[in-house]
Amino acid sequence: MGSSPKYPPEFLGAMIKLLGDEGGYVNDPSDPGGETNWGISKREYPDLDIKNLTRDAAMAIYYRDWWQKYHYNLLPPEVAAKVFNLAVDIGPGPAALCIQRALRANQAWHRAEFPNIGPMTTETARRVYAQVPAALMAALRSELAAWYRVEAMRRGKDKEFLKGWLNRAYE
Repeated sequence: MGSSPKYPPEFLGAMIKLLGDEGGYVNDPSDPGGETNWGISKREYPDLDIKNLTRDAAMAIYYRDWWQKYHYNLLPPEVAAKVFNLAVDIGPGPAALCIQRALRANQAWHRAEFPNIGPMTTETARRVYAQVPAALMAALRSELAAWYRVEAMRRGKDKEFLKGWLNRAYE
């Protein structure tokens, strides 16, 4: 057996929260996520044995296909952990929109929103976070809660999940 990969501490911190939120295996027909394990869905990874997915395998997927791919490591660690967590839940595009809207709420984003996190987003987030971290985090939580409320109302059938989603938003 080889040694475990060495992940950066910011990623490991984000994973503790994410794995706590996502838990283990779930296959609830009323859950819009479908069959998942550690938050990894059969819909996104159709060739994986989701039921038997290990925690270590899930971490490797999250590091490669999420943390590195979407450049969450370029955000301040607290912001990165929150945006990463919500990206797993609502998708990377909506997560990018939420951070940009949070930056706008802090009067720091004056351009069109776009569904990815690029240099403008990361630079602005670092600047705003350096000034008043709590303001950016509060705005981010608020934007996520608003996103969940709109989705629950839009889709109707997901209203039963709203309380849990809001808890996740405000954590």
